[in-house]
Amino acid sequence: KMLGVTVPERCQYYRVILGELARIADHMICSGAMAMELGAFTPFLWSFQERENIYNLLEGWVGARLTTSGSRVGGMAADIPDKWLEGLQGFIRTFPKTIDECERMLTKNAIWVGRTVGLGVMSPDEALNYGLSGPMIRASGVDYDVRKDFPYLDYETYDFDVPVGTAGDVYDRFLVRVEEMRQSVRIIKQAVANFPTGLWYAPDAKRIFAPPKDKVLTSMEELIQNFMIVTEGPQIPAGEVYLEAENPKGILGFYIVSKGGGVPYRLKIRSPSFCNLSIVPKACVGCLISDVVAILGSLDFVMGECDR
Repeated sequence: KMLGVTVPERCQYYRVILGELARIADHMICSGAMAMELGAFTPFLWSFQERENIYNLLEGWVGARLTTSGSRVGGMAADIPDKWLEGLQGFIRTFPKTIDECERMLTKNAIWVGRTVGLGVMSPDEALNYGLSGPMIRASGVDYDVRKDFPYLDYETYDFDVPVGTAGDVYDRFLVRVEEMRQSVRIIKQAVANFPTGLWYAPDAKRIFAPPKDKVLTSMEELIQNFMIVTEGPQIPAGEVYLEAENPKGILGFYIVSKGGGVPYRLKIRSPSFCNLSIVPKACVGCLISDVVAILGSLDFVMGECDR
């Protein structure tokens, strides 16, 4: 239930698939870019190729590659095209080989181990005190994942493991992300196997969800509905709410205060990149300048998210 609207089960599966594809793309680029920054260029190329494969899937679905805004309040931006699931199955069938190759090239590589083990260590207590989340806090030995501890999108029905590290260093952050990608593939396989039929939007969500484009072009009622939502925003009742999700970089949370109408009265975003970047003064103590490159690479932050 959301704002008195029942979102179809099909939307839940769509959102799980989108979320796990985003996790894979993020972790591949984080690991590949960090490898390049430490001198290993080949995993970087492999990572970008796999992200390109994901982008091709997303472009075929929502029409965008980077700004893939697939979810909507009350449904999805669009239904998947014909044979899209077959393309997704092809990706999850071949992608694990790339994970294995990247891990085989780096995990026991003497240079990689020497540049990452024991570096940028954060203890469990320090990770908690700094507000870390996602792979960052799990690499420090804290077994916390919103998908498991406070399930949403029916994640409690999926069979997957949460990888947890022990050392809290750059090396463990890499290993946690590698295993998380394998678990994401596992989740997507289950979503595809149990994928339901039905609508991709809530038909009773007229006050908050823009109607499908074909109906906007053929029906005056849907045209007016679309115009009102675009110009005034979805009509939300007064109140306040906080929601968070297990995003690739950590917990992304939104605290919203509404006085009613189409725009929030107050909005606070809890961004994981901002929290992850805050540990730099602590994690870099006693390190060489060259070590800072490895530590920053393991944080997986995006400055656009930090400087909101």
